Amino acid sequence: MQIKLIIDEKYIEPEVHIHANVYSEQIEQLMKFLKATSTDVIDGYIQQDIYMLKIEDIYFVYSQGAKVYFQTDENEYESKRKLYELEELLEKDFVRLNKSTLVNVSKISSMKMEKMGIMQILMDNNTTAHASRMYLKGLKKRLGIGRDT
Repeated sequence: MQIKLIIDEKYIEPEVHIHANVYSEQIEQLMKFLKATSTDVIDGYIQQDIYMLKIEDIYFVYSQGAKVYFQTDENEYESKRKLYELEELLEKDFVRLNKSTLVNVSKISSMKMEKMGIMQILMDNNTTAHASRMYLKGLKKRLGIGRDT
């Protein structure tokens, strides 16, 4: 893949053009990455109060029943969005661990293989979560570990 950077005062905002002979998975992933929101904050709720949470402060995003929550060191905040919407919105920083949990990859401290192919994830704040076998390959790929990187 060739990458060219052109700096010119005529551009008010950055433009990205992709030229290819075929549409591939690599191009699709690149487009998703470029489209992903580059926001630094997201809205979280405790009862009627709205808090602007820094993405970097969130350890987990998880669903419990019909509700979705953000877990930080200080609190647990409710989200008004669906888990799949947050997965798309936060894909630069988060990866899915299991059917109901997303994890901030920059907050992972270590991982330990457990029985039946389940991976225990230890976070910087000493909390844990489990990655199911179904999502383990994606987690390893995202972290750049294992044979399939």
